[in-house]
Amino acid sequence: MKDNTKFVGLDVSKETIAVGIADAGRDAPRFLGTIANTQEAIRKLIGQLEKGSHLEVCYEAGPTGYGLYRQLKEMGISCIVVAPSLIPVRQGDRVKTDRRDALRLAQLLRAGELTPVWVPARSDEVLRDLMRAREDAKEDLLRAQHRLSKFLLRYDVRPPVGVKNWTKKYRDWLDKLQWDNRSQQVVFQEYLHNIAEIEGRMQRLEVAIHEEATESEHAPVIQALQTLRGVKEVTAVTLVAEIGKFSRFRNPKQLMAYAGLVPKEYSSGASRWQGGITKTGNAHVRWILSESAWSYRYKPAVKGDIRRRQQGQSPHVQDIAWKAQDRLHRKYFRMVSRGKTPSVAATAVARELLGFAWAIATWIEKQQTTKRAELSA
Repeated sequence: MKDNTKFVGLDVSKETIAVGIADAGRDAPRFLGTIANTQEAIRKLIGQLEKGSHLEVCYEAGPTGYGLYRQLKEMGISCIVVAPSLIPVRQGDRVKTDRRDALRLAQLLRAGELTPVWVPARSDEVLRDLMRAREDAKEDLLRAQHRLSKFLLRYDVRPPVGVKNWTKKYRDWLDKLQWDNRSQQVVFQEYLHNIAEIEGRMQRLEVAIHEEATESEHAPVIQALQTLRGVKEVTAVTLVAEIGKFSRFRNPKQLMAYAGLVPKEYSSGASRWQGGITKTGNAHVRWILSESAWSYRYKPAVKGDIRRRQQGQSPHVQDIAWKAQDRLHRKYFRMVSRGKTPSVAATAVARELLGFAWAIATWIEKQQTTKRAELSA
């Protein structure tokens, strides 16, 4: 019986979509042409291709987002969004065009050589946008502070001895600065105003983040993750925004690989070599956990802010959080005592911290699923 499956590769850009098709079998893929990147044009294309055939569609993840994926799913078409960094590349191939990319995607989809990315739900995508907007604001703030610092340095204007940069005393000193030259005063005030403007933007974003952390459907997982040392509200929301459902990973090792926190390996015959972490996958998760890992240098304790964050959480979650403190603190100092650099030890701690986060989040998600089932029964 003839297989009527068509494998469709789409090279998507802002205005156009290049379409390549590979029929079932071993025939070379063919280029169908280029269409406009509009819902009407896509609907018309699918209507032409779907006659008497089953369609398998793919396109690369990119700045155009997941709108095309959702449209095809609503039309009942099988579609995957492909990780660009994991697309096999022919050695020596130096020609790249939309046509060639579409044909190559169709051919690789037929061969089963493409790795799909996780497509977030709309609520997860909105939360991710919110967290990335805060990251952008934080980067803008750092750049603005550097511009002002370099301006002061050019004119050898230094804060009083013992006053650290960007503390309250430092800001009080900035507010009192006066310049003899009118143009210098204007430049200084503009730099200062820019910093205040960005800080206001960050405050507004953090208010929205707090609302998501306490009132959204993700709130139970976000609150539970904050029982871990080094995982405050922004960190917990970032993890949930970037990972979505933790239970989509069957075990913590899969999640560690997703974050690029597993070591590189080359094994052949009797030889086995392991290097640094792969750094493939979600860079936001990897970065935020690497920052949190440094807090495990300190001795395990449940007091102050950690005690407050653990109030109201189940004993099971608190027990996991305590095990994380004890194990990761010992791991950090054991590695450092063996000659590993602090940064290498912190990276190893970050990897295991993600495992503890997986254990907490999956337990909470299971509880939520059980509760919903009881309510619907």
